[in-house]
Amino acid sequence: MRDEGVPLRQPTPGHPDATRPSPRPTTQLIPESITYGGLRIRWSLLMLPSASSALLEVEDLHVSYGRIRALQGVSLAVPEGAVVALIGANGAGKSTLLRAISGIVRPRRGAVRFGGENLVGLPVHQIVRRRVIHVPEGRGMLARMSVLENLRIGGFARRDRAGAGAELDKIFALFPVLRDRRDQPAGSLSGGEQQMLAIGRAIMAGPRLLMLDEPSLGLAPLIVREIFRIIPRLTAEGTAVLLVEQNARMALQCAAHAYVLETGHVVLSGRAADLLAAPEVQRAYLGASEVVS
Repeated sequence: MRDEGVPLRQPTPGHPDATRPSPRPTTQLIPESITYGGLRIRWSLLMLPSASSALLEVEDLHVSYGRIRALQGVSLAVPEGAVVALIGANGAGKSTLLRAISGIVRPRRGAVRFGGENLVGLPVHQIVRRRVIHVPEGRGMLARMSVLENLRIGGFARRDRAGAGAELDKIFALFPVLRDRRDQPAGSLSGGEQQMLAIGRAIMAGPRLLMLDEPSLGLAPLIVREIFRIIPRLTAEGTAVLLVEQNARMALQCAAHAYVLETGHVVLSGRAADLLAAPEVQRAYLGASEVVS
């Protein structure tokens, strides 16, 4: 007697097996975890955010420097108005990913879609005009020019001059020290003030996506807290932030979603709060030698 729970194959006229039931599907058992590069990873943490509503979508991105493969099949998504953190050890490919998105390096393969448009192959200035703004590690100040001149350079690509004036007022409200030092050469600022200037210059461009590469590097804890205090205020105004940060704990506390990059691969992805609580992440990136579950 036919099992009523098993569907029939589509009948083929004259075929003797037309009324036989299809075989039951085989259930494949998936392990609870895998090991990658010495890091034990639970499958529950290998989760990607939905790309359907993402402002930025990176798909299967490969970047090489000569024979060195810096990125190998990286995919990620950044929703509009959200903070997404990218953590990992030195040399994992984090900065390379930001350079590929901003057009500084060209991928061998893959797509970088921003608002549905593929940015791969566009020159840097065209990507900036689409309001994808990159604050690189090292800040890149024009040391002999004043703070105000550095800020105004950040708005060179804007078509609305009135908007640039409003952004300048906002930057001085966010970083009052820049207002006080507006006529000083940028090279005379402290490291923390230069980082504020680098972020302020990026804000002048009116970013829809702001990419920050190691904003806390070499700064005193008080200045780091001041920098991170600004990020939620930017996202509240609709700016998405892709954050590369050596301070993994602070990055995960600031972000809604996070990715872990290791030797050019995404090895973990999920809600930032889940990754922050994950024992494997605590051991590998948060300095926890012994985790109690």
